[in-house]
Amino acid sequence: MTTALYLPEDNIDMIAATSVLQQQAADIRTKSINWASYMQSQMISQEDYQTISALDKSRATFLAQNSTQVVKTMLNLVSHLSKDSTIQYILVLLDDMLQEDRSRVDQFHETSAKMKQCVWGPFLNLLNRQDGFIVNMSSRILAKFACWGHETMPKSDLNFYLQFLKDQLASNNNEYIQSVARCLQMMLRVDEYRFAFVNVDGISTLIRILSTRVNFQVQYQLIFCLWVLTFNPLLAAKMNKFSVIPILADILSDCAKEKVTRIILAVFRNLIEKPEDASVAKDHCIAMVQCKVLKQLSILEQRRFDDEDITADVEYLSEKLQNSVQDLSSFDEYATEVRSGRLEWSPVHKSAKFWRENAQRLNEKNYELLRILVHLLETSKDAIILSVACFDIGEYVRHYPRGKHVLEQLGGKQIVMQHLGHEDPNVRYEALLAVQKLMVHNWEYLGKQLEKENENQKQGAAPIAGKA
Repeated sequence: MTTALYLPEDNIDMIAATSVLQQQAADIRTKSINWASYMQSQMISQEDYQTISALDKSRATFLAQNSTQVVKTMLNLVSHLSKDSTIQYILVLLDDMLQEDRSRVDQFHETSAKMKQCVWGPFLNLLNRQDGFIVNMSSRILAKFACWGHETMPKSDLNFYLQFLKDQLASNNNEYIQSVARCLQMMLRVDEYRFAFVNVDGISTLIRILSTRVNFQVQYQLIFCLWVLTFNPLLAAKMNKFSVIPILADILSDCAKEKVTRIILAVFRNLIEKPEDASVAKDHCIAMVQCKVLKQLSILEQRRFDDEDITADVEYLSEKLQNSVQDLSSFDEYATEVRSGRLEWSPVHKSAKFWRENAQRLNEKNYELLRILVHLLETSKDAIILSVACFDIGEYVRHYPRGKHVLEQLGGKQIVMQHLGHEDPNVRYEALLAVQKLMVHNWEYLGKQLEKENENQKQGAAPIAGKA
């Protein structure tokens, strides 16, 4: 059985979020299909002809008395007819039937099981059609079958369908993007489907689209998808590995629509409330502070909102973030900044005391922070990020005796040296300083080795590298 998360949006009709699809559906409802010609050419049976003709005339009455036959006929027609306009009409009729009464989803599951027929197959096949309306109406029906009944979508079909939704979201200029996002909003309310979505790299896709300029409706829908994912404690704990907090903090600072503000605050609240490990919640608080969320909260506190949830979430988040600032060590602050990938010349970088006390901590968790710095040097195009990363690597090497060796093992030395020819003069300068620190450290190390050898020789001991 599907365990759906029922939220206020469940009561909202899907029209608002799928306007292109709905406009076309409204046109299709006004058309009529000559079912008699299909029967005369033996493309449909007498039984199916009578059923579909009766549905056209008095749907509610006929459905109540002949639900099993209706399911059989709808599956037969979808499976065996191919003309675009006819399939469009059948899909609209079927979608309307499900929208009127959710219990009909279970009738479809039960009847198809008795017929030993797969309810998913015909509609999954239609996802491969060229006609955009057929593809997206089939997708919408699949989402209802997957979420509104007692049957969950089988795993192989689920992976195919979620991959389809992900690809449709990412395709350029998709006029049906709101309809695609709406299907995903429905699917991710069901806990069993959430990990499957993560496994097809779904979160990265949502974040990638949100980091581009999309209209506020799509923005809202995709952030809603992130929100429902955060109701699972394990996913809430992993979420910021995908840079969810920096991206949503940016949107919050630019956002003019109240419903987008509300859903971002709800995600942030879940990222603090839902993880079972208190240290993860703390890391999320620090990440929000780092991304200037406190400043945005103070601006929101000055505004009046009709929605009480916004006011409550602003108060909750302000309190949690203020508390985390008080507990924040300089290393916590530094680690959060590095993990966010948004390096800037914050005071901690230039503090000699900080590097003396903390350089060795870059080795923690299998050199996690050092690896991130090297990765940023390799991938970032931002001159400030590159400059700060070069500086930090230089300071690490200067204050940690084995730093040069570790950096070489991670391939960092070569990457720093590549930036000696960078087009930005500040990046070139910081790369040069970092290389000098690498070389100086090398000479200091050799000097110490020679001093040790001389000392040993004076005491009659063998040189370090020689024989006794």
